[in-house]
Amino acid sequence: MLTRRQILQWGTGFLALSAGGVFAKTASSGQPTTTQSLIQRQIPSSGELLPVIGMGTSRTFDRDASTENLARLSAVLEAFFAGGGRVIDSSPMYGHAEARVGDVLSRIPDHSSVFAATKVWTKGKEAGIAAMERSAQRMRVARFDLIAVHNLVDWRTQLSTLQDWKAQGKVRYIGITTSHGREHNEFLDIMRHEPIDFAQFSYNIDNLTAEHKLLPLAQERGIATMINRPFQRGVLFRKSRGKPLPAMAKDIDCNSWGQFFLKFILAHPAVTTVIPATSKAHHMVDNMQANVGRVPDAQQRAEMLRIYQRL
Repeated sequence: MLTRRQILQWGTGFLALSAGGVFAKTASSGQPTTTQSLIQRQIPSSGELLPVIGMGTSRTFDRDASTENLARLSAVLEAFFAGGGRVIDSSPMYGHAEARVGDVLSRIPDHSSVFAATKVWTKGKEAGIAAMERSAQRMRVARFDLIAVHNLVDWRTQLSTLQDWKAQGKVRYIGITTSHGREHNEFLDIMRHEPIDFAQFSYNIDNLTAEHKLLPLAQERGIATMINRPFQRGVLFRKSRGKPLPAMAKDIDCNSWGQFFLKFILAHPAVTTVIPATSKAHHMVDNMQANVGRVPDAQQRAEMLRIYQRL
């Protein structure tokens, strides 16, 4: 496992991101080797740019506030920021995750660039407002950048409140999510008819369902997408374990299967940001390398799919 010293050494290679968007990519030796640009995508409703690799917190940040846990999660966030990360997504559904994000952010001196996202997951207007206020206290943010209705729970009520909050400047963006990866009609209808900024759902090289309707509709309607479960909860790594990385990976600046799987997702033009979750700093370092370099073209993407299907 990487030490905090090693994480900080990695961070020196990323410092230029905050000043203009390029950094020295670090090799396994820990030394800078090449310079590459941060990959960013626009939020269609505003034009604001976001780095394509964000961070989820489901399961991974659901920890008690022990000294050991806070140190481990602090190292994860340090690696995230060192890699140019901004988007941190959580939910009251994730146990202690929101609180741990807040705890860890308070330990990091400069986290003003964070794009803080959470969800509302309850029934009733007053209950929804109270839940969102608690989320802000837990994550220690004055205003969320994004709040989405989680799994469509009482979505009409909660989305109405969120629309009011957005008009009042209490939240910057609003949206809907599903953690089940289902393309049910209600989710699609909301995307078609409601003024939302974001839709979050599952999509990865092993689960292409979102390509049928969700991603095309998001592109058509100008809705940003946030992709959860990019590794299908470890299924992709179990399938690729012990297999050599294909030669073509170097053509898209990948040096691990994790980066290969993330770059496949990024190759879809309707994808705005991807939120892999981890509680290990060295995994975060690896994930953030997908935040830079070349994005596969259509031909390369098709080859990536063929490679995975042959594993």
